[in-house]
Amino acid sequence: MTERTAGTEFCVSRIFEIVQSMSGQGNSITIPCPYLDFFAGDRQQHLLAAILNQLVFWSGKSHLENGWFYKEHAVIAAEVRASSEDVIRKAMSKIISQYLPGVIEEKKRKVNGTPKMHYRINEEALIALIFPPALDSAFKPNGNGSQAEPKRLLSRMETAHNPNPGNGSQAESILYTDLKTDKYIQISSCPGTASPEADLSTGEEKKSSSELQRGKWGTPEDHQCAEWIFSRIKKLYEKAAETDGELSRPKDPNWNVWANEIRLMRCIDGRTHRQICDLFKRVQRDPFWCRNILSPSKLREKWDELIIRLGGSMQQRDVNAISVPDNTIPEGFRG
Repeated sequence: MTERTAGTEFCVSRIFEIVQSMSGQGNSITIPCPYLDFFAGDRQQHLLAAILNQLVFWSGKSHLENGWFYKEHAVIAAEVRASSEDVIRKAMSKIISQYLPGVIEEKKRKVNGTPKMHYRINEEALIALIFPPALDSAFKPNGNGSQAEPKRLLSRMETAHNPNPGNGSQAESILYTDLKTDKYIQISSCPGTASPEADLSTGEEKKSSSELQRGKWGTPEDHQCAEWIFSRIKKLYEKAAETDGELSRPKDPNWNVWANEIRLMRCIDGRTHRQICDLFKRVQRDPFWCRNILSPSKLREKWDELIIRLGGSMQQRDVNAISVPDNTIPEGFRG
């Protein structure tokens, strides 16, 4: 074997230094494929996905309370190698208002006495939007014609609710607790009694299972209510586009996620479809709230504050009582 000369070793060492300078955090940009898939079809697909990737990353590094974090546009521009802060500002506005309304919140908070725009990510809603096929595939038949068992989901759910066999302690729920108790079991518990266990012991269990197999969350009326809310939001954007030519039509939401929020407002919070629609109409008449309430999840989160600020009373029902069907059709619904 020929021995390396000093010049060759220096050359190889220099090349490796160059390779090192391109590697590691801060020296390369990695964009997860699910983010690219989510923004597929948008001319700014890679930019939007890169920004979302950074927002998700930094949301886990913040020491602020309640999940809030801040990141200046200039810093994000440097991280994703964007041409300017203005490009980032417009791209983030598109992500938050058109692609992820109600998923990423914005709020100005002071940092060392200076107001800074802070962000907070609704983790569950983001997962539902970015990875919807993973939930549906868990309930589809597998190759041999039998029902595929959602092993990973079930194992995480069981870990969240059942004692840890290793030490006898209760395992902490991290991700899938609400996924099971909120979105699946309570689909069947909503129409009748308040006890999920009682409902699951009846024929409602089969009904709930068939709904899950179709990938549907909530009733047809919940979906219709979600569609009505989005139609009002589209009209708002169309009116705004008359004065701002750059404003584009909002992207259709994940209807399962929206309908599920409507269902939660009915089953958990005790609202009716008419109450939901009436409050949203009042929201759209307010110049401030019409720009900040752009999804059922945001409407649910701000419900009490909206009732106080927009005035008026909305009668609540006992969630433990069997509700009387509301056969009235809100304005704009299909008869």
